[in-house]
Amino acid sequence: MESPEKLNFIEEIIEKSIADGEPRVHTRFPPEPNGYLHIGHAKSICLNFGLAKKYGGKCNLRFDDTNPVKEDVEYVDSIKEDIRWLGFEWAEEHYASDYFEQLYEWAVELIRKGLAYVDDQTQEEIRIGRGTVTRPGVNSPWRDRSVEENLRLFAEMREGKYKDGEKVLRAKIDMAHPNMLLRDPLMYRIIHSHHHRTGDKWCIYPMYDYAHGESDSIEKITHSVCTLEFDVHRPLYDWFIEKLGIFPSRQYEFARLNLTYTVMSKRKLLQLVKEGYVSGWDDPRMPTISGLRRRGYTPESIRMFAEKVGVAKRDNIIDLGLLEWCVREDLNKTALRRMAVLNPLKVVIANYPEGQTEYVECVNNPEDPEAGRRKVPFSREVYIERDDFMEEPPKKFFRLRPGGEVRLRYGYIIRCDEVIKDASGEVVELRCTYDPLSLGGGSSDGRKVKGIIHWVSAPHAVPAEVMLFDRLFAAENPDETVEGGTFLDNLNPDSLKTVRAWCEPALGEAQPGEKFQFERLGYFCADTAPSSAGCVPVFNRTATLKDSWAKIAAK
Repeated sequence: MESPEKLNFIEEIIEKSIADGEPRVHTRFPPEPNGYLHIGHAKSICLNFGLAKKYGGKCNLRFDDTNPVKEDVEYVDSIKEDIRWLGFEWAEEHYASDYFEQLYEWAVELIRKGLAYVDDQTQEEIRIGRGTVTRPGVNSPWRDRSVEENLRLFAEMREGKYKDGEKVLRAKIDMAHPNMLLRDPLMYRIIHSHHHRTGDKWCIYPMYDYAHGESDSIEKITHSVCTLEFDVHRPLYDWFIEKLGIFPSRQYEFARLNLTYTVMSKRKLLQLVKEGYVSGWDDPRMPTISGLRRRGYTPESIRMFAEKVGVAKRDNIIDLGLLEWCVREDLNKTALRRMAVLNPLKVVIANYPEGQTEYVECVNNPEDPEAGRRKVPFSREVYIERDDFMEEPPKKFFRLRPGGEVRLRYGYIIRCDEVIKDASGEVVELRCTYDPLSLGGGSSDGRKVKGIIHWVSAPHAVPAEVMLFDRLFAAENPDETVEGGTFLDNLNPDSLKTVRAWCEPALGEAQPGEKFQFERLGYFCADTAPSSAGCVPVFNRTATLKDSWAKIAAK
């Protein structure tokens, strides 16, 4: 008998609603179009769209576009692309700007009810007047304006009669409330800036806390799921809905995603981009969905990661190794195997016929028999990894050494007979002999060799540029710095190394975004960006083969 499915706490809430006779489930994903989505957003996407799918409901995509200064169509387009790439499609597409007229009318209604007023104080004066957690705030000198005056001033704000920051509209709640967000929060501010959808029609824009709950209500959202830092905002969310008497959407909070060696702040990610620490939002070292996509992560691996992280009520920090484990798990089943040498050492097989080429048969993916086989050229001269040879190796070094033997992957056994060095003493070539009867796993006398190394035929090798990406930050918590320092001090100087590699011919035909396992080296993806290396293919390292997370996961 199968054990019952374990539900997360939001699923428990939904199932109770269904049991109580309220079966409708309508969620939404509400990004602000002021930056690219990151892995934290991916978790939220998987949750909101996943809940709707599981319970036969709907999930809307709604852009909270209430700050024209920071928003751009570029971000709107990138967000749509990321959601679809992750494998989801929204039921309805909306924008907070769709509701500007309704939000304005509701603000007028609150003024008429004596629950909102126009304040002439500066932002600094408002901040000081709000008080602290131990000291109550003080009322604005403009708090007791008449309803008629507030209506007139608010209308004039909309008409553009005042400068940015000259006036704001505030809710009238309680300046001594223990939740500081309820100390007469701002509802509208003046921004004379072109909006990407409404143009110059508006010069007043609603604050997030005012627009968010009302937008949920307009769309009849049943479960407004957001991250835990918004739990203190929920009373304000409920206050606006209650005072307006509109559809009672409900907000539920879950723990946001925090990853080691990563920053999730859009402000900090924007700083990395603008100040040139990365090449752009889609730099493969960035935790953005576009960066992960370019690096070679798959939608399946990110959805797997979101599922394993789960939905918690308390904030915690997830080891980045889990994300890397997920992509290895997925690519191990799907990525085609290829051979490439990143740090080449030339090997000349002295007893192999000069000018001869033969083709050895190689498996495309041992995890997928349907992937078939391919033929790879073999010749008298091959490249091997420089690390696969040592003149004076330690014990248990089963690769190539003077007088020692290894098997070339899918090929022959070779023995190192001579080491050629240049004037500085650096090894530049190995002279070897091969066992002609050893192709396919055998040998001339039945002997076995422990070491198997990869290789490429030198005359047939395709040059490539390989980007060896590592973690962008060297510190587990990039925000932990010495006094006066910033997260930038923890940038990893070795987060990107570029090498010139030699590849088997099939890699010369790789299509942008195509994923491979370079045998014994790691998982790589053909870059989707225009190449800076001319006609030479570029491959981004997605992850190494080393699986440090496996030990953690097994505990």
